[in-house]
Amino acid sequence: MEAERLIEAGRRALADSRGALDVMAEAWQAQALARAVGSRLALCGPMELRSEARALGEIGAGCSALDHPAVISGGARAAQLSGIGEVRPTLAGLALLLGEAGIALVGVACDTGEDGLYWQCIEAMDAADESLDRVHGMLRRLAERERERDRERERDGPYGIRGPAPSTAGS
Repeated sequence: MEAERLIEAGRRALADSRGALDVMAEAWQAQALARAVGSRLALCGPMELRSEARALGEIGAGCSALDHPAVISGGARAAQLSGIGEVRPTLAGLALLLGEAGIALVGVACDTGEDGLYWQCIEAMDAADESLDRVHGMLRRLAERERERDRERERDGPYGIRGPAPSTAGS
């Protein structure tokens, strides 16, 4: 499934989550998707994003997100990733998903009285925050690249590097 569709499915599932364990499972799903998108962009994304994408693909790799019973029962959505259409909208959607997951995790951490769940939330919030930082970094790089292209077009003038087309009038 294409990345943007998976991101939207994750956002809907997170919004529909009821209870701390559902929120945790969806936050872990979001992190797994962020790692998958990062890994895919590290392999075949724009060159200027590959370093940040590689780092995104490694965030939270040691945590037990995919071992969570709620994730195992439904499977990791990230495993369905078949491709990334347009990079900018994919990263923008991923930023929304990670931000929403972070906010949901804060709610769970504040409401729980269980130490184990609290610290799992803190760990998951850290991973979501670090992933969000990487995604924002990639979005900034894309914006810089776009601005540079615009400046080059302005320098080239309205006719490009070669100037105006030769006139055939009066021939």
